[in-house]
Amino acid sequence: MNYAEHNKELHGSLYKTEEPVIFTKADSALLTNGHPFFIPDFTHRCDYETELVVRISRLGRSIAPRFAHRYYDAVTVGIDFTARDLQKELRAKGHPWELCKGFDGSAVVGRFISKEALGRDIQDLHFHLDINGEKVQEGHTADMLRPVDELVSFISRFFTLKTGDLIYTGTPVGVGPVHIDDHLCGWLEDEKVLEFNVK
Repeated sequence: MNYAEHNKELHGSLYKTEEPVIFTKADSALLTNGHPFFIPDFTHRCDYETELVVRISRLGRSIAPRFAHRYYDAVTVGIDFTARDLQKELRAKGHPWELCKGFDGSAVVGRFISKEALGRDIQDLHFHLDINGEKVQEGHTADMLRPVDELVSFISRFFTLKTGDLIYTGTPVGVGPVHIDDHLCGWLEDEKVLEFNVK
């Protein structure tokens, strides 16, 4: 819920929580190197959520926001797959989201680009997702309700950040379902960093 328009998409109006809503994914959720994503059999609607992903580069705990930029070295585009029907059930019961968001293969991640190679502020990055050659979702990090450094700082109050940890920073408006044989491509600025098929 870190982009206003997606926030409205979910709630019908802008709803900004007092603190960021955080959930975790097990390492078995990670899907890399263009491997295909298999839609799990426990959902009838599996949605893509395109996000900027930040790679943690050093150990850190209780990081002040003004120092947070020192703790990540690269970014990419990733997909936070969500079993939307299961999420609806879990939310209605007040249960955690790990079953609908942390399942195997649900954290697709693209090729990382170093901050130096990007040559621009992390809060001024454009990214988008194409499915079967059609742009379906796009975002600009300037539109985040909570910037990357604030997220890094907040998370580090509760979890010690370790080298290699990945932070998905929220999705803009335009999420939707994937289907078997879909071909997905993720772009960071004008560079394709993510490409895989749905099975």
